[in-house]
Amino acid sequence: MSTFIKIVSCYVQLCKVKISLFAAISSAVGFMLSASELKTRITILALGTFFLAAGSSALNHYQERDIDALMERTKKRPLPSGKIQPSHALCFSAALLFFGTATLLLTGSLVAPLLGLLAVLWYNGIYTPLKKRTAFAILPGALIGAVPPAIGWVVGGGDFRDPRLLSLCFFFFMWQVPHFWLLVLDYAEEYKKAGLPSVASIFSRTQLRRITFSWILATAVSCLFMTVNSIIRYPINLFLLAVSFWVIGNGVTLLREKRKDVPYSFAFRKINVYLFLVMVLLSADRLFMQVNH
Repeated sequence: MSTFIKIVSCYVQLCKVKISLFAAISSAVGFMLSASELKTRITILALGTFFLAAGSSALNHYQERDIDALMERTKKRPLPSGKIQPSHALCFSAALLFFGTATLLLTGSLVAPLLGLLAVLWYNGIYTPLKKRTAFAILPGALIGAVPPAIGWVVGGGDFRDPRLLSLCFFFFMWQVPHFWLLVLDYAEEYKKAGLPSVASIFSRTQLRRITFSWILATAVSCLFMTVNSIIRYPINLFLLAVSFWVIGNGVTLLREKRKDVPYSFAFRKINVYLFLVMVLLSADRLFMQVNH
């Protein structure tokens, strides 16, 4: 692999592409649910959200470079491994944040970039420092997941006071908690070695399984609220019901797990697949409605 490609690969890692794509796609879903018709603005919206999320992720790499060096899972990242200088990562983050903000301005909404910058401030200014202080930082941190769909909703012309937006954002907020909770549990020992507070050192294994199941159940229930507010309609809502029962079933399997080493990584993948399926169904419902009109 050439030196240039290696350097590009390192900068791509700073963007946390999977997380940034999730933010972009969820903003597009919010747009589709509020817009009267699909427009080219959805592409501008997704790009702007992606750039902002990538910039925030790169800044997070900069902020946690010392902690990352202490954990096996993260010590090979570009900054702790010395492949990229911290100052270069900081400049890269600033450039992405600028491009993201400028791109969201092109959507014609002033609220969109303001919401995006608020999410960056919350993630990098509040949630990231809070992780060093408390094992429950994820609770306020989960609010970040509700912002991208809200950005899309506003750009699509939706009203902030619409109860459908509340149910949509509430679902994304609820999903964030078991998503991060399961990730922390999967790497509990590494967090402990790095000196970070972890819920694994507060609760017993049985309590952790019960709490995790409770969050998964609450996430599935919050998803079903969207059928009540008519965000998703028949017959797509039947599929939504099916995938919600599927994820609850996986939660029950986790709850009954008796092994000492609980397979949290397996549950982590399942909760992510669940979100993906929900976003696909929300998009399909919108497209189905347009075809029938």
